[in-house]
Amino acid sequence: MHSSFKNKGLARRVMGALGATAMAASAVAGSLQVTVLDKNGKPLLDAVVIVVPEGKGVAKNPPPLSALINQEKMQFVPAVTVVSPGAKIRFANSDPWDHQVRVSAPGLALPSRSLTPGAAPSPNDGFSLRLEGKTEGKPAKTEDIVMNQPGATGTSILGCFIHGSMSGHIYVADSPWTVKTGLDGVVTLDDVPDGAVSVKVWHALQFVEPAPQKLTVSATPAKQTIQLEVVPRRRRI
Repeated sequence: MHSSFKNKGLARRVMGALGATAMAASAVAGSLQVTVLDKNGKPLLDAVVIVVPEGKGVAKNPPPLSALINQEKMQFVPAVTVVSPGAKIRFANSDPWDHQVRVSAPGLALPSRSLTPGAAPSPNDGFSLRLEGKTEGKPAKTEDIVMNQPGATGTSILGCFIHGSMSGHIYVADSPWTVKTGLDGVVTLDDVPDGAVSVKVWHALQFVEPAPQKLTVSATPAKQTIQLEVVPRRRRI
């Protein structure tokens, strides 16, 4: 009888400790919603929001380690791809004609060499790869590359030597709390560590990267609106 009471008491203490630990764990993560607007005050699509907390934490949904970029109707789909460092990018050509994909870092001239399939490109060097057009009834031709360099220097510009109007971007995230906006211009992160955070926004059409904004994340959901000096181009259909 005495042993039974002791066991029950121990169980209650263990459950209480686990509950306290769970509450403490949930208390260290807060919610942050960021709305990105263009120069005209309208929601901005394909803006990359990067949140860098001062405290420690683990992102529940970091950018993926693999992604597919399709070439369709002479467009890169999606136009902006966000991945984690070390991600494998697969390019697929669904058009019936060939594409010569070129990839370069910001400010870099046209790439100077071809990339060996599966190789990791340098952020300081350009490269290109050729994808044959898709034959009807057969799978699209694909090539894989690995993106290792995070941050602004790792933001690669995509284009096509054959079709000059094609453009796209790959953003290699330097923070696991990195999300791309949709049509509503809004991103929500529910797992940001409590405390001070730095928020910056990248967009392909901005000429000058705005200074990061400092915010505080707590149990109360935080909201922030950031307006960029960007006038979005009309997307070709």
